[in-house]
Amino acid sequence: MRGLVGLWRLLRLTLHVIHGLLIVQLRFGTYTPAQRQGRVAWWSGKMLRLLGITWASQGQPRPGAKLLVANHVSWLDIAAVHALMPEARFVSKSDVKAWPLVGTLVTAVGTLYIERASKRDALRVVHQCAEALRAGDTIAFFPEGTTGPGPELLPFHGNLLQAAIATELPVQPVVLRWHEPGQRYSHSARFIGDTTLVQSLWRVVTARGLAIELQVLPAHATAHADRRLLADHLRDLIAAKLG
Repeated sequence: MRGLVGLWRLLRLTLHVIHGLLIVQLRFGTYTPAQRQGRVAWWSGKMLRLLGITWASQGQPRPGAKLLVANHVSWLDIAAVHALMPEARFVSKSDVKAWPLVGTLVTAVGTLYIERASKRDALRVVHQCAEALRAGDTIAFFPEGTTGPGPELLPFHGNLLQAAIATELPVQPVVLRWHEPGQRYSHSARFIGDTTLVQSLWRVVTARGLAIELQVLPAHATAHADRRLLADHLRDLIAAKLG
């Protein structure tokens, strides 16, 4: 029975992705920024619902330009954040751009790409993020650099925090907690180790009661901050909320 539910969810997800591609190719260029954000929020929220995922949020995003930082558990984290904050432009590893179908959608919402193995490219992206922040954008990234198991956070990398420090714009931490019945931290949502995207997708579509809670913490000033100390402080804040 669970397998049939999973296949049904996969079918609906495929149609939803195709619908998203049609919107991007045929209509996205004619939308105002507000209309684009509305579509992103609608598409992301519906994607979660089609996968059988419920989501809830606490706290309020700060209006205006800011840098969002969040812990990273699943490839679905971006969709969850976009359902709440569709204005966020994520920094993502460059190989996501080549993912079939999904890469086109991710690029369309203003994603900034980074070659994680290149220090020179990290500097380029810091400058790019700073320019976007000055223009009033909200930039988001996962300072762990990769997905983790959930409650146990990996070390936070502070390089991209320099964009907020240089522009003296605030950084706002977001706590993501995936859970399901009987599991305070969901195993089905994890995307770690040797797990492939196909395996992870199947775990998600066959899960029962999978949910995510987003907790938006107060924004922090960054003027004259040390990025390494700031990264450690943000990690401590998120870890404390994860418990």
